[in-house]
Formats: sequence, structure tokens, C-alpha cells
Amino acid sequence: MQGRFRLRQERDFARLRREGRAYPSRYMLISVLPNGLAYNRYGFITSKQLGNAVTRNRVRRLLREAVRLLHPHLQVGFDVVIVARHAIVEEPFATIQRIVEELCRKAGLVLVESGES
Repeated sequence: MQGRFRLRQERDFARLRREGRAYPSRYMLISVLPNGLAYNRYGFITSKQLGNAVTRNRVRRLLREAVRLLHPHLQVGFDVVIVARHAIVEEPFATIQRIVEELCRKAGLVLVESGES
């Protein structure tokens, strides 16, 4: 994922926490807020409660890949933060991908049916 699509500033994460709309599930929480840009920016939070660095990095990689595949089917102009919860640690990629898509649908971000291919 290109650098311009990444949220990195602490103030952006804080703004999403304060003003964003949250969509929770057992596996993760997605916060969404319009950003006024012509593209989406994504941030990923994996706390130390998930496990060691290897585990956290694996979860982050899987979440980034799920978002990368879904990105062309999403509305533009939003900041999106995904907070991983402990239940996600042992889940396979297909499950993570499905959950990310479901939460994006709940948030009203999905433009078209992305299909199950």
C-alpha cells in the first residue's frame, strides 16, 4: 500500500478516536471519519495484548492485505482505523478479509459488490 494511504500521525489517530464513527465486532473495531481528501487513508492498531511482535506484525500484515484488496471498491475521502482485538490472532486470512469487508459495508464505505472471488 502506498505511503499516502497510510495514517501515521498521532493527531490523526486521536481525531478518529474523538470524532469518528466506530463499528465494532468480536475481532476488530473500525473507526471511520471523512478526511476531505481525494483518497482514503488507513491506520492499523495492534496492541501488545495481542501477543509478541511476531504475532502483532502478522495480524498487521493480514489486515493491510485485506484492506488493499478491498480498497478499489471503497468510497474515497475517509480516514479508516482498524483496531485488532485478541480474537483475531488465530484466524485465517479468509476470515479476516470477510470481517473487514462486513465492517466496511456497515460503515457504508463499499461502493459495489466486490464479489466472493
